[in-house]
Amino acid sequence: MRRSKAVSALSLVAGASLLLSACSGGDSGSGSTDTNGSSTDVKAMAVGKAETGDLFKLADTPGYDGTVTIGIDDGYSGYNNQSPDTNSSYNNYVLTAVLSGTLKLDGNNKVLLNSDIFESWDVTSKDPQQVTYKIKPNIKWSDGQPYDCKDMYLAWLSQSGLAKGPDGKTPFNSASTTGYSLIKQATCKDNLTFVTDYSEPYLDYKGLFNAPAIMPAHVLEAKTGIADITKLAPTGDPAQLKKAGDFWSNEWKGFKADIMPSSGPYKITAFDANQKAVTLEKNPNWPGGKGGPSKVVVRAMEDTKAMATALQNGEIDVAASTQPDATAAQTMKGLAAQGVTYGSAPQLTYEHLDLNFKRMFADKDLRKAFFESVNRKEITDKLLKEVQADAQPLGSLVFFQGEEGYTDLYSSKAGLGADAAAKTLTDAGWVKGGDGIFAKNGVRASFKITHNQNARRSQTVEIIISQAKAAGIEVKDETDANFLKGGRVSTGDYDVALFGWSAQPFKAESRSIYVCPDKGGEQNYQSLCDPKIDDPYTAAVKATDEQTKLQKYQEADKAIADDYASLPLFQTPSMWAFKGIDRVYMQSYDGVLWNVGEWEQKK
Repeated sequence: MRRSKAVSALSLVAGASLLLSACSGGDSGSGSTDTNGSSTDVKAMAVGKAETGDLFKLADTPGYDGTVTIGIDDGYSGYNNQSPDTNSSYNNYVLTAVLSGTLKLDGNNKVLLNSDIFESWDVTSKDPQQVTYKIKPNIKWSDGQPYDCKDMYLAWLSQSGLAKGPDGKTPFNSASTTGYSLIKQATCKDNLTFVTDYSEPYLDYKGLFNAPAIMPAHVLEAKTGIADITKLAPTGDPAQLKKAGDFWSNEWKGFKADIMPSSGPYKITAFDANQKAVTLEKNPNWPGGKGGPSKVVVRAMEDTKAMATALQNGEIDVAASTQPDATAAQTMKGLAAQGVTYGSAPQLTYEHLDLNFKRMFADKDLRKAFFESVNRKEITDKLLKEVQADAQPLGSLVFFQGEEGYTDLYSSKAGLGADAAAKTLTDAGWVKGGDGIFAKNGVRASFKITHNQNARRSQTVEIIISQAKAAGIEVKDETDANFLKGGRVSTGDYDVALFGWSAQPFKAESRSIYVCPDKGGEQNYQSLCDPKIDDPYTAAVKATDEQTKLQKYQEADKAIADDYASLPLFQTPSMWAFKGIDRVYMQSYDGVLWNVGEWEQKK
C-alpha cells in the first residue's frame, strides 16, 4: 500500500495502499564510503541477523536494560494505519515493531516471509489464482488471545471494498482496496489456515496482509457484539457490517491500551499526543527472538536540524529522517568522534507536486506552463547534494531510477524555462497583466502550494516561487502542520499538494493513486481521471506474466505524464545516525524499527 509521508511522501502501510510520507548521504567518519556517502559497514546492516533465503525471523540476541530514544520526522497518530486519516509512514515506522503480518522487508527491500509468525504463503492454484496462508501454532496477541485466521479474515473484509452497509456503501473507510478487492472469497479452513480465492490474477499478492493490515479481530468482536467475524460475509447482515465498519474505521485512533494489543516484538504502553511521543516495551507473548532494548521511545522531531543537534547532545540515540537536509547531514557526519555512525540510502519514496483537477488546474495549458516553469535540477542541486551526492530529478511516477522499465518522461516537460511557459500561456489565450501575472477570463495564474510543516519543503516552494514568477505565474507557500493527517490532502483541499508517496516494492500499489476515483482510485486525491491511465493499470495489475505487466505499467506512466497531472521532483533519500547500538539500518518503507528486537548494546 502506498503511504504518504508527512515529511516527504504521502503513501501509507496496508498491504495495498501507498503511504503518505514525510520524507541521504554522508559518511560515518570512518571506513570507505559509497556514492551516497553511507559507510560500507552501514550497507552491511541492511540484512537481518537471522535472515536466510526468503525467510525472516528476529535473531535471538542478548537483550539489554535501558531506554533507546529515537527521533523521527512526524508523530504517531493511530493504531489502524489503513484508514485515510491515519495512513502515513510515521505510524508505520512505529507499528512495524508492534504488529505482525505475512511480509517483512529487509533494508535491501527484499520480500521475505515473516517466519516468526507464518509457516507459508503458497499459491495453491494459478488458474484461478488461490493463495493459502499457514499461521504457526500458539501465536498470541499481547493480551493472551490467539493470533489466528479470523484476524486475516477481518483484514480482507475491511479492505476488500465488498462489504455493504444499510446504505449500500462499504462501512469500512479503507485507504485502499487494491489487491484485496480481487479476492472474491476468503475462507478460514481452520484456525491457522487462511485461503484466498481471486477473481483475477494478482502477481503482487505478497504485498497484502502485511503488518498494519492485520487488526485484532477478537477486540472488534468484543466491542461490537459480533460473535464470529468469519461468519460475517460481505453480503451479510448490513447492520452487523456497519457495526464492524464503524469500529474498524473510527476506534483504533491514538492509543487505548485495552483495545490495542500487540502481535509484534514490542507493544505500545504510552502515547503523549501533545509531546508527539510514543513508548514501546517488550511484548511478553512474542514467540521470536527476545533481544532488543527493554524500552523504546519514539519522538516526533519535525526540525531535522534540531534532530541532529539532539543526537549530538545525547537527547536521542537514533536520528531517523526521511527529510534530507544538508545542514543536519553535515552535523551528523561530524559526530564520528562521539561514536556516531551515519548512513544514507535512496528510499522507495518520491517527492512530488499533485495538481488539483477540480480547481484551476482543470486547465491543461496552465498545468503545462507550470511544469515548464519548474527547474527541478535547481531544487535537487540546492537541497540534496550534501545528503546524496548523485541526487537528480526523478523522471517517472511508477518506476524509480535504475529499475527495469524506468524512462525519463519529465525532462522534456519540466524546467523548459520562463519563456517557454509564458509562450504556452499566451498561445492558450492567457494575457499578462500589469502586475506581471497572467490571467484568463478573470482568473489570475495564482495559486498555493500546500505542504506539512517541513523546512525542506518550504525551501522547495521558495525556489519554485522565484522560477514561476519569471514565467508570469504567482505561487504562494501554505504550510499546514496537519496537512497530511488532518483530512485536507485526502479530501483534495488544495491547489497544489507537495508531499511524498512511500511504497512497498509492488507496482500494483500505485494504481489507487492514479486511476479514476470511481474506478478504484481511493488515494487519487487530485481527481485525475483518464481511461488512458485506467486501462493499462487494470491490465498491468491482472497480468499473468512479468513482461506484459512491465509494458502496461510503462503505458500508464506515460499517460500520467502526458496529462501533466503530477510532477515528480526526486526519489527521496533517507538519512540516519545512531550511537550505543551495534547496527541500525533505515528500511525504506518501515523505518529503523523493522528489526529493533535484535538490536544489541554496543560494547
